[in-house]
Amino acid sequence: MNTESAVKLQLITLVGPPNSGKTTLFNLLSGKNLKTVNYPGSTVEYSIGKIQSKFGINADILDSPGIISLNPNSPDEEISVNSLYNHPVFGSPNLVIATVDASQISRHLLLSMQLIASGFNTIIVLTMNDLMEKRGFKVDEKKLSEELGCNVIKINGRTGAGIDELVNLLKQKTDNDGIAAKAENQNTRVIPSKIFENAGKEQLLKLYSDIAEIENKVISPLPVLSEKNLRNANKKLKILNQTLKPGNNQPDELTLKIDKYLLDKRWGLIFFFLIMSLMFTSIFWAADPFMNWIDEFFGWLSSITAELFGDTWYGDLIADGIISGTGSVLVFLPQILILFLILGLLEDTGYLARGAMLIDKPLSKIGLNGKSFVPMLSGFACAIPAILSARTISNRRERLLTIFIIPLMSCSARLPIYALLIAFLTPSDKLWIGGIVLAIIYIASTIASLIIAAIINKFNKKLIKAEDNSSFILELPAYRMPKAKVVIRNSYDNAKQYILRAGPVIMVLSMIIWFLTYFPNYNPVIDDTGLNTEEVEQMIKSERLATSYAADLGKFIQPVMTPLGMDWRVGVALISAFAAREVFVSSLVLIFKVTDSGDIRASMISAMRNAKIEETGEQLFTPATTLGLIVFFMFALQCLSTVAVSKKETGGWRIPILQIVIFTSTAYILTFFTVNLLRFAGIA
Repeated sequence: MNTESAVKLQLITLVGPPNSGKTTLFNLLSGKNLKTVNYPGSTVEYSIGKIQSKFGINADILDSPGIISLNPNSPDEEISVNSLYNHPVFGSPNLVIATVDASQISRHLLLSMQLIASGFNTIIVLTMNDLMEKRGFKVDEKKLSEELGCNVIKINGRTGAGIDELVNLLKQKTDNDGIAAKAENQNTRVIPSKIFENAGKEQLLKLYSDIAEIENKVISPLPVLSEKNLRNANKKLKILNQTLKPGNNQPDELTLKIDKYLLDKRWGLIFFFLIMSLMFTSIFWAADPFMNWIDEFFGWLSSITAELFGDTWYGDLIADGIISGTGSVLVFLPQILILFLILGLLEDTGYLARGAMLIDKPLSKIGLNGKSFVPMLSGFACAIPAILSARTISNRRERLLTIFIIPLMSCSARLPIYALLIAFLTPSDKLWIGGIVLAIIYIASTIASLIIAAIINKFNKKLIKAEDNSSFILELPAYRMPKAKVVIRNSYDNAKQYILRAGPVIMVLSMIIWFLTYFPNYNPVIDDTGLNTEEVEQMIKSERLATSYAADLGKFIQPVMTPLGMDWRVGVALISAFAAREVFVSSLVLIFKVTDSGDIRASMISAMRNAKIEETGEQLFTPATTLGLIVFFMFALQCLSTVAVSKKETGGWRIPILQIVIFTSTAYILTFFTVNLLRFAGIA
């Protein structure tokens, strides 16, 4: 059906508690593929889309952050509630669709009843009905509709069953309730009232009392279950919590069996660290063949370009500046993709929520709680969305403290650097060693962030001024088989965003580094007596580099690099990395003039092994200096975009400036001690 004859609505807003299937419903209606995860607060800001034209409804649909009531307790919830009453662009919605997890109906109905009482034109969508049926119960949507006085529809988010019924209801709503958007006069629309803005204890208790009565009326056991089976099931449900009562909010039996081990005080932490270690180890061995293919492709492309354009400045720019520089970073894309893929699997199964529960107690010792877990874990992918996701933390002090330490998480931009430096240190035929080293780096960076958070929380209360009251309540989702299509699509989208974000920056900075290392293009006179052609070319490149603009810049930073056992070439690469960490690798490729037609990565490692400090003739890259560089990148804040987002989310420059000063100075000091202590211990 074309949009000209389609029923017209102005705005439909999706509202619901976290993990109630809201974003999945948005994807079904809009055709988009937004990321859906099994953890509260995964949707940070609202998303807008159009209902698919095939449904015959011309409407904007808005996916708001998850909330549990109309009383916001965090910036994340405040965005959702404010957009409900008065969206800055669309105003108040013509229609609200509230998602309710049927297996958590006693808690999720609170928001729906508040919406109805406030005057919103509401449709309730029951989700997770399959989980309810697995527990031997069902919800009578007709009785629930009668009790609430609004339409109730069951939807299966995985199969799409019930979506046609919802679409037909939307059309009926338009015809019967007169909310067509042809009339643009906002005065004809009923504006909901904020009757729950300052809701008292008695008002909320009355709502919960009404919900309990409704629950007893609309929930009934499936006829296939006998009383004996119900009694046996209820006994099993008491394994984790002896105070639980039989009812619809019990976890399913499989979830209980798994959680008996994964949430155990001892075994839970062991499994947690095993899962994390497996993730980082697999990043190395699973990605290696794909990295070799990409590496060979860019090496071949660079060689063909050099032959095509000959020994010209523009040929060198394309072959060395653009192709080799960009390829040296994109070669690590398979590792980044695998990282996103594994994180997606953990999210889709529901394990991340368990991770938050396990980490809550240790985090509480340093002034944080389990809500900080997902922002911190998201920091392994990118610090920017991780800082944004900290909005789900209602306590301001904990939110600011979480934002402060997120840049210490080893993000995907660091992964190419770690991969190169680890490959330099470890044997190429023992990839599992590299995986273990990478896991140690990630664990160490996490521990370091927690130590810094503990220090700030204990000794510098004035740094982050906010209230100290905090609580952590988390609704654990049932375990589910991850949907391969969704996980792969999300991993692809994340990798695509990485390329789109990092690609232009890498290309521009690679061209700048190429310019600095190529000009003024001095042609030295070389005594080639007894030297072969390759050795002569290498000497010419070295002389040109020594007289380049990059060398002039390096003279200013050499005094800073000397105590670290490094020279100006590494210093120039470190400076370029402050715009984007990934550029460090491409800068080294350009500075060392790596253009091997077979394998850029192997050639870079070979160049690192042969590199010597010009003044002393000592080896530049040694185990000590390489480990020192790893330590530097673990701590240094080298991402201008992260600084900008940190300033926006904290409301000023104080915390971002402190992050830059504290983290970068800490990185330099720890690098200095790492290099010199290893040298003192005989590890050159």
